Amino acid sequence: MLGTVAFNNSRHSASPDFSTNRPRARIQAKSSIDFDDYYDQADWRGFMATSVSETESLVSMGSVGMCKQAEYVSVSKWGIFLLFSLGCSGCHMFSIRNHPPVYEPVEPVEVARELEMVTLPEYRIAPPDLLLISALRIVPKPPYVIKLLDPLLISVAGTPFPGEINSTYQVQPDGTVRLGPGYGGVKVAGLTIEQANQEIERHLLSRGLTQPEVSVSLFQAVGLPPINRDYVVGPDGKVNLGVYGKAYVTGMTVDEAREAIVEKLSETLDRPEVSVSVLAYNSKVYYLVLEGAGQGDRLFRLPATGNETVLDAISQVQGLSNVSSKKIWIARPSPHEKGVDQILPVDWVALTRHGDSATNFQVLPGDRVFISEDKLIALDSFISRVTQPIERVFGGVLLGSQTIQTVNRFPQGLRTF
Repeated sequence: MLGTVAFNNSRHSASPDFSTNRPRARIQAKSSIDFDDYYDQADWRGFMATSVSETESLVSMGSVGMCKQAEYVSVSKWGIFLLFSLGCSGCHMFSIRNHPPVYEPVEPVEVARELEMVTLPEYRIAPPDLLLISALRIVPKPPYVIKLLDPLLISVAGTPFPGEINSTYQVQPDGTVRLGPGYGGVKVAGLTIEQANQEIERHLLSRGLTQPEVSVSLFQAVGLPPINRDYVVGPDGKVNLGVYGKAYVTGMTVDEAREAIVEKLSETLDRPEVSVSVLAYNSKVYYLVLEGAGQGDRLFRLPATGNETVLDAISQVQGLSNVSSKKIWIARPSPHEKGVDQILPVDWVALTRHGDSATNFQVLPGDRVFISEDKLIALDSFISRVTQPIERVFGGVLLGSQTIQTVNRFPQGLRTF
């Protein structure tokens, strides 16, 4: 009988033909991938039915000669119960389905592999990406009132020595800017840029310059909140710029996001200039699923940078676990209206032992790298779950019977001499 089980399992042990050129048609919303279990559990159902019927026949034949041995008949009944429990509960372990999945012929599809990598489309920002925004020019809109410690860019033509006054000057705590030796200081705090320009020109005329040409501009406003830092794209698709408001950037490229941020800053600043870059690609991920052989599946969410392969993905979890088999595939989702999923099987032995890159596929955002469980370990785990409660019951019954026998044998208790 055990030989029959081995024959049935070996007959259906081959993996399904998950060809990369034949994406699977979506028949049911919860259809499984590994449909060879459908045949495996069918063999188990036949085996369990045969085992139960043969066991009942043996019990009935043995009862003619051993009808007085009730204990043996009781043990046989327990054996029938255990076999029946395994047969009924096996559907939960092997995921029995009423119908195997159906495959439809489709056109061949080229798949990116280790030596045939492809470049992903231009990155589109989405929550919760991390953006680095650096301000190149932050100047408030005119008329701006000069404040203490503001840096002013002052240039004067018509001085005895060209370029003598042409630099950045900071407004001092007393509200003045010092133009250098021989020119003294000019009070500009509380004035607009145009008023400061006129005030400096009058001051230079009083210092002996005949026709000074003065140009004053604000180099940077000290009182404005800084922008140079990293920003997280929120669930609403916007980056929070603080006092400058929020800018919507979801679904945009980096250049488009920069223009959107500049447009938002232009509401309070004069011709702002910023640079934008993606500091962390948090929104594009793929998943690695480790089937747990009855001990709980494990799921890993890994960032997709566009250059990962199957080996890279498995290396993130330190390789295969002790309950994993070598049956691995990539489940690549497609739009719901397409009704077709793409299944890419991985030949683990050829990939690792022989260096064959044919199935070392490039992992794309949204892929599910699935590592199947070892069926023998899963069966052992299932049998343990079924038999452990029974063993506990038997242990309690045995302990109780031994206690009763001890009390009946020694009604006055044990005596020590």
